[in-house]
Amino acid sequence: MATLISTPPRRAPGGVDARVAAVGDMLLRHRTAIARLQWVLVAVYAVLIIVPVLLPLPAQADHVWNNMTLFAQFVFWGIWWPFVLVSMVLVGRVWCGFMCPEGTLTEVASRHGLKRAIPRWVRWGGWPFVAFALTTIYGQMVSVYQYPGPVLLILGGSTAAAIVAGLMWGDNKRVWCRFLCPVNGVFRVLAKLAPLHFAVDTEQWNAYRLPPGGKFQPVHCAPLVPIRTMTSNSNCHMCANCSGFRGGAVRLALRSPNHDIVNVAGLKAKPWETVLIVFGLLGIAVGAFLWSASPWLVRAKIASAGFLVEHGLQGLLQVTLPWWILTDYPAQNDVLTLLDGVLLLGFIFVFALVNGAIVSASLAAAAFVSGWSVKRFHHFAQSLIPLAGAGVFLGLSALTVTLLAQDGFHMGWIAELRVAMLGGSALWALWLGWRIAGLYAPDVLRRLLALAALVPACASTLGAWYLLFWVW
Repeated sequence: MATLISTPPRRAPGGVDARVAAVGDMLLRHRTAIARLQWVLVAVYAVLIIVPVLLPLPAQADHVWNNMTLFAQFVFWGIWWPFVLVSMVLVGRVWCGFMCPEGTLTEVASRHGLKRAIPRWVRWGGWPFVAFALTTIYGQMVSVYQYPGPVLLILGGSTAAAIVAGLMWGDNKRVWCRFLCPVNGVFRVLAKLAPLHFAVDTEQWNAYRLPPGGKFQPVHCAPLVPIRTMTSNSNCHMCANCSGFRGGAVRLALRSPNHDIVNVAGLKAKPWETVLIVFGLLGIAVGAFLWSASPWLVRAKIASAGFLVEHGLQGLLQVTLPWWILTDYPAQNDVLTLLDGVLLLGFIFVFALVNGAIVSASLAAAAFVSGWSVKRFHHFAQSLIPLAGAGVFLGLSALTVTLLAQDGFHMGWIAELRVAMLGGSALWALWLGWRIAGLYAPDVLRRLLALAALVPACASTLGAWYLLFWVW
């Protein structure tokens, strides 16, 4: 039976490893240029969320290339966010360390703020799930993907909160990014798949001694990562500030994309990460993409309207709310009534609970046949990260496809790409489950049973995407 190994196997210096480590050192040397890039991105971000609010809503004849609002919509939801998710899987949280406007602003604010200690409530482990869930659901209620007002409200509000957090807590740190950012939890789990990370050689760290006359230079780690004991890629922003620290004890390195999930994630149970994966990414996020296309919701609305009319409550069918609570754009023939809002919330919650229950049962069964423990249950949940990440990417990129199709771009290959991504991510998830089962199951039969137990978790999620892309 295999054992958990928290650090990747050490390899002799030279060759590819030396070149990869040199990239980390190069990034450290060019921090000034990177800082300038960060401020350019802050300016671009500000233009994209503010200017469209000052312009009229686009007409039917407008296109991405001749309308600022549509262009900003395409940049944010068609390119920016989907491919930020891809970058997490490819290179870790480089976006956070080098490009994120909120990270830049909160760190600068912290440098000049009150520098207070971080309160216990800020450190609560449930914020990544709660913030992600609330932002996702609220975004659907106000149609954040379609209109500039909600974009400014949600993204601009998040940025303002990041600045306030910086002014309140920490000293030149990213307290917002580490604890409160709505997408921190998503980035945290996806970064575990990245083949690049900053590896820490504990033996070299402990053996390092300052040369005669040398002066100790501490590392500035803005996201508050304990570098010496860092074994996971989750919280590291890949900023390269620690590259080469203590005589090269910390270096940019390659590793297996499976290592973090198989060998590190099981060392400590993280219930809130399980909740985020099972009920957040595989539940609320999927439901948020499904509801607008679901014929079930249409039938529920017809039945609900009939019930209200039958009981003399038809006036409720006309109740609307301000656009910043529930979508209300009469000129665009896009209005959600109070009934629509209730059904929207109900659909997302019911889907999250049902799919989450199926996934949880699968994980429990896999853990049971492997020798039950709560820690093993949470470890098996980590195997579903590839499927969860692929789903969120495809959901966001569906808007990319829609916008490009409206502007005449033929994308006949998109169905094959979706099949490849969903099928490939499900196989990857099952492979990770097989590897995790191998750590605990003493024989091949129990390992196969654990793998079979994970199939319903993948099948229920794949079924939801099948309905969206090929049935509805």
